[in-house]
Amino acid sequence: MIPEHIAFIMDGNGRWAERRHLPRKYGHKMGTEALKRTIRNCAEIGVKFVTFYAFSTENWNRPKDEVDYLFDMFRRFFDEIDQYRDKSYRIVFIGNLSELPTDVSENALRIMKETEGNTGLTILIGMNYGSWEEITQAVNRLLSKGITSVTKEQIAEELYTKVAPFPDLVIRTGGEVRLSNFLLLQSAYAELLFTKVLWPDFNKKTLIKCIEEFESRSRKFGGLEDKNAKT
Repeated sequence: MIPEHIAFIMDGNGRWAERRHLPRKYGHKMGTEALKRTIRNCAEIGVKFVTFYAFSTENWNRPKDEVDYLFDMFRRFFDEIDQYRDKSYRIVFIGNLSELPTDVSENALRIMKETEGNTGLTILIGMNYGSWEEITQAVNRLLSKGITSVTKEQIAEELYTKVAPFPDLVIRTGGEVRLSNFLLLQSAYAELLFTKVLWPDFNKKTLIKCIEEFESRSRKFGGLEDKNAKT
């Protein structure tokens, strides 16, 4: 069964560049190419939702020139957005956009509005995203409405990711084995897969291998029977 929603922690851009004695910036450039390639591959395979962890709330702690370069990469991605609009993809940026450079946040909001009615692949991109901040803001929004006792459904409706079902599969590249403040609540019953492949090298062959591993697992959701099993 092809997962409906795959989330990606795109790790390893800097190490990919360093191993080739190249500037870290070049690794991010090639990482952007891997992102675009993965969007295309997921659409071809039949995945309905993809989420990418592009810039975390902790990434502000990186050197300023690297942060500035990452935002320049976002700007270049915005310039290429027509190819996704033409395919009827919906693009949603998740995170605290208000803290981003003004032109970046304004373009992100514009693109979300322009693609809101599209019915193809839904692409969620985490920019200034942190799961703890997401959950805190969701709870505070509910409190501001005068709600004093909440349900899990109400919390889910206040999350940045409310436009998509929770991920079935979370893939982290680069060899690290942790979630790094990414979709902590949404990943409660997701299958987690960690690969040593560095993100710029992530290709369709690697994606298919990850999906095959996902298909081989028994998802019990806390019970005893595999809810994906055919009857």
